[in-house]
Amino acid sequence: MSRSIRPKRLLEVPAPAKLNLFLHINGRRADGYHLLQSVFMLVDWCDHLHFEQRPDGVISREDLSATRLPTDDLSVRAARALKEATGCALGVHIGLDKRLPAEAGMGGGSSDAATTLIALNRLWGLGLTRPQLATIGLQLGADVPFFIGGRNAWVEGVGEQLTPVSVPSARFIVVKPPAGASTQRIFASPELKRDSKTATIQGFAANDSRDGTVIDLQKILVLGHNDLQPVAQALCPDVGRCIQWLQGHGLQGRMTGSGTAVFAQLPHAMNPADAPGDWTVRECSNMDAHPLLDWCTD
Repeated sequence: MSRSIRPKRLLEVPAPAKLNLFLHINGRRADGYHLLQSVFMLVDWCDHLHFEQRPDGVISREDLSATRLPTDDLSVRAARALKEATGCALGVHIGLDKRLPAEAGMGGGSSDAATTLIALNRLWGLGLTRPQLATIGLQLGADVPFFIGGRNAWVEGVGEQLTPVSVPSARFIVVKPPAGASTQRIFASPELKRDSKTATIQGFAANDSRDGTVIDLQKILVLGHNDLQPVAQALCPDVGRCIQWLQGHGLQGRMTGSGTAVFAQLPHAMNPADAPGDWTVRECSNMDAHPLLDWCTD
């Protein structure tokens, strides 16, 4: 691409991951979609994206890390969807520094799409509100509106019902084996538990939280579970090995989402040097809000 059509690069912007503190399947709709409950929590492990406005209307992308993504990844699809929804004549060159592991259940692709929508709304001067961006984002994936919403959330329905909640500051360790597991195979499995008892925000709220919006981490980690985990472990035994490794360090691990990453709250420092060399091991902290929360209005 010619330098003559590349204006000043924006500062890089983050696309944070999320952890599912629990994931219960409560039933299944007639159209096959599963009804779930979860708490989505933002963490400070992020992809990073760069955006350069193009006056020629072209949407292009380059990989800024060793990870090579499909040409039509979610950041490109998000830019295209925003152009189609608004009729914007401008284009963009996206530089994607992919730092989150694939097939982890941490929402990496959805977060990239959300950050793209938020950043281009600002770069292109479109002035769309957060709900308008979320409507576009929902076409790209069920988790995209969560990242656009920018707050930790109690999630229900098929993932579209979001209620903001607060989560106390804490440290976590995330472990991802190299193998993944097919989300489609997990949800299609006849072994998948689909009748977990419906929970309430108040049931997981801190005792001093009268409005039920402050989540008690200990309650949710003790009383909650991930209904997808047994099926995922059968498809990818490394999930169980990761959990056993965490147990060996005195930690209670749990799978996040439908990927193969597992996590545990980290009440003390630990040395992960004994983890297998092909595992990705990362310590991270939760976040109160998305770093780009103030980039669009409600």
